[in-house]
Amino acid sequence: MANLQTKDYRAIVTKMLADTGIILTQAEQEAIEIADFGLNNLEKTGLQLITYVNTERYCAKDLVLFPHQTCPEHRHPPRKNGDPGKLETFRCRRGTVYLYVEGEPTVSPITSPPAEDFKYYTVFHEVVLHPGEQYTIPENTKHWFKAGEEGAIVSEFSSNSEDETDIFTDPRIKRIPE
Repeated sequence: MANLQTKDYRAIVTKMLADTGIILTQAEQEAIEIADFGLNNLEKTGLQLITYVNTERYCAKDLVLFPHQTCPEHRHPPRKNGDPGKLETFRCRRGTVYLYVEGEPTVSPITSPPAEDFKYYTVFHEVVLHPGEQYTIPENTKHWFKAGEEGAIVSEFSSNSEDETDIFTDPRIKRIPE
């Protein structure tokens, strides 16, 4: 998939969603965000997402990961208005998702972050999600996730999303939604 254009990635994401029974309108297809986090290594570290609704109270998205793609470690910090930060539930729709959160590190995790970026990952409590399984990530909790060999689709249900305020462990990351 190397060296594809944004429109090509959007077409791949649209097909992955459709193959899972999730149909997008033309406007939604054009709004798919391709996030490489400023690292320019999308196949290893990145995320494709479509936001269906994001109000002051709640948010619903689908997150699409290519095979073995990693969304880097981050947290959703408390906000100035006293809000404790984003609370989110991940529900796996397709593939396998390896989710890592704060807690007792898993002795023999199934997967790992990209080797060249390993120093930027600090949490290794592993939660494995298969289709139909879900996990709720508490506010202000460091987490990262990675798709299995066939890629993955995760539906995210959360409180309001302010992606530009996310705090990443890797100082090189730039998280500015398109």
